[in-house]
Amino acid sequence: MAAMRSIDTGTDELLCGIDDRVAIITLNRPAARNSLSDQLTPALRRMIKECGDDETVGSILITGAGTAFCSGGDVKGMGNSAPKVDASLEDRVATLRIRQRTLTGALIAVRKPTIAALPGPAAGAGMAIALACDIRIAAESAIMSTGYARIGLTGDYGIAWLLTRLVGPARARELMFLSERLSAKRCESLGLVSMVVVDTELRHAAHELARQLAHGPTSAFSMMKDNLDHAMVSDFLSSMDQEAENMALAARTNDHREAVRAFVEKRKPTFSGT
Repeated sequence: MAAMRSIDTGTDELLCGIDDRVAIITLNRPAARNSLSDQLTPALRRMIKECGDDETVGSILITGAGTAFCSGGDVKGMGNSAPKVDASLEDRVATLRIRQRTLTGALIAVRKPTIAALPGPAAGAGMAIALACDIRIAAESAIMSTGYARIGLTGDYGIAWLLTRLVGPARARELMFLSERLSAKRCESLGLVSMVVVDTELRHAAHELARQLAHGPTSAFSMMKDNLDHAMVSDFLSSMDQEAENMALAARTNDHREAVRAFVEKRKPTFSGT
């Protein structure tokens, strides 16, 4: 197995490397519970885009250094920074819209499997980043909280959309209004995380899952994500029409032919993504 290839993120606050077709993106502000910052956040946007476009990457794994995933925005920084009097409300809205679209918006748009590994708290925008991934795996000590109501804010980075689709409108309102600290097991029961493992096994379990997906039929995964996204905004017949088109396309790929040969020969398939 080749050694991990490090990627220059432009800041020590975000680490990125590619290991066996898995892009591992690590939020690296453990002393601040990996809260977002003016250095970390732009780097995270760039890495999501670059890894999403990189043909040598089969899956993306996002995690946090230390004992947190991401505690969201830097609340202490909010209190210490004076508002910019020269920025109009319209400018602030436009800026946040761009930031959202190029972070969780870009993460949702990635056409390869994405996994969030939660060693600890995921709150506010950090929770939104985790929910924007396809699969979430949490350590037993991890917690989630929307957090916004606790500081008199309303939510950003798509958390309302993500929560509503994952847990339904009634539960989403409860989670937003109450801002409870949800244990990993509660998150699993609500469908916010896919699996919970003991803390010491999180890194290994997450990496194994990411490697499995990275070596899967990447072209099929991409079209599966298209189907699933389309299903959320279409009626049943339109959804089936979309599936029919992608099924026919997938049946013409080398990956499909290789999978059939491997099945007949009783071996593990070797996918090429073509």
